[in-house]
Amino acid sequence: MFDIGFSELMLIAVVALVVIGPERLPRVARTAGHLLGRLQRYVSTVKSDISREMQLEELRRLQSEIQESARSVEDSLSSEMQAARQALAVTAEAVGSDLKAPLASPPAAPAASAVAASPALADSRGVAADRDKPATGA
Repeated sequence: MFDIGFSELMLIAVVALVVIGPERLPRVARTAGHLLGRLQRYVSTVKSDISREMQLEELRRLQSEIQESARSVEDSLSSEMQAARQALAVTAEAVGSDLKAPLASPPAAPAASAVAASPALADSRGVAADRDKPATGA
């Protein structure tokens, strides 16, 4: 803590012995020791408080980063969900309008549709009709 060598410490002890005197020196040394111990405890407490505050600040910063990333994920998911809802609504509206729209033309009679579906049958009927007509000379 202090850069004091052994010889400097001995010089301080001799000066203290001369100035304070041999009767009061033990009591002063004890008081100085108690004060030095309190000072060391105080410094230790301050260091631990500073360390704790630094850790709390780091945790707060980390918490804010996590909250920010969670908000960005939530925003991206909500925009995707909104797009999916809009697409679903458009599809549902299209299906609903198709179901409500009237048919363009009524269905044809079943016989006519069968004739139209079979051109070979129509040709054979046409040939039979031609045979029934009298032949005219050309």
